[in-house]
Amino acid sequence: MTDLTLRRIAKRFGQHRILSDIDLSIADGEFVVLVGPSGCGKSTLLRMIAGLETISEGDLMIGATRANDLPPQKRNIAMVFQSYALFPHMTAADNISFGPKIRRDPPAGIDGQVKKAAGILNLHAYLDRYPRQLSGGQRQRVAMGRAIVRDPDVFLFDEPLSNLDAQLRVQMRTEIKALHQRLKSTIVYVTHDQIEAMTMADRIVVMNEGRIVQAGAPLDLYDNPAAKFVASFLGSPSMTFVAGTVTAKGAAAGVVTAGGLDLPTRPLAAATVGRPVEVGIRPEHFRIEDGPGALPVTVDVVEPTGSETHIYGSLEGAPVRLVFRDRVPARPGTVLPVVVDPARTHVFDQATGLPV
Repeated sequence: MTDLTLRRIAKRFGQHRILSDIDLSIADGEFVVLVGPSGCGKSTLLRMIAGLETISEGDLMIGATRANDLPPQKRNIAMVFQSYALFPHMTAADNISFGPKIRRDPPAGIDGQVKKAAGILNLHAYLDRYPRQLSGGQRQRVAMGRAIVRDPDVFLFDEPLSNLDAQLRVQMRTEIKALHQRLKSTIVYVTHDQIEAMTMADRIVVMNEGRIVQAGAPLDLYDNPAAKFVASFLGSPSMTFVAGTVTAKGAAAGVVTAGGLDLPTRPLAAATVGRPVEVGIRPEHFRIEDGPGALPVTVDVVEPTGSETHIYGSLEGAPVRLVFRDRVPARPGTVLPVVVDPARTHVFDQATGLPV
């Protein structure tokens, strides 16, 4: 295990720049998740760490060693791919032991490594089976076992759960997190699924258009997004945004929509009066309550999940998403009066997307 440092990393394909100015330090034993929309450069960055893509600019440090020009086999990094990449003509045990055999490790040592990996991943009953005889989750565990026997300094995961069904993804998320806790290993994990990022990471790195937008602990990013993009990307259902203009309200400031609706917000500086903004509200921060100041949400769709009620509607034409822990007897086409705790709101400049 070791730490990783990326200094001013950039990647170009011809004249097209894919990544720019990536500065990131990953501590020994840390579980870091790179998350962002498709095409943001997260998988390319992972492949650069692995040595499968060249680095156009900057420095990659693995421990104290500059690794830019090291071939993949010299980096002591194990990668688990989205497609499992198992040999179909080999049993699970043979797939797991392939690396040590290529390195010409002693047979007794290889057998011990396979048994250890199988014990960690609960694979003992499947070692004699071929990949076609295994479920998707079992194949992914075999791929993880093949990575474990390498005893790498760093584990890289490239969207390993995207081919699994929803229930199996939840199970595998737990297994990968438990694996990290047992091995105390350094993990860099790529996903476009923000639920995976929130539930698994020690630290999330949110990327967009080839750059890092924000990095931090999952709940810090959820509660204190540094940009509208981060606020909208993290959270399921996603945050609601309602456009308006900052306006003076006595000695304080507030936000008024184009339709004249007053939106409660946290305190805003007097200097922001007149600025076009968007008020962001998490779905769980709405509360059903009628009376002065209530916001009229027109209900479009009601989704009862058992433990929660999800409501999709509109507020002055803006799509609104609400989540309640109670069973709400709302019906499509009706108006639901709701209020919001001003301290729970987020306010972003319409032009820059940055917090006001």
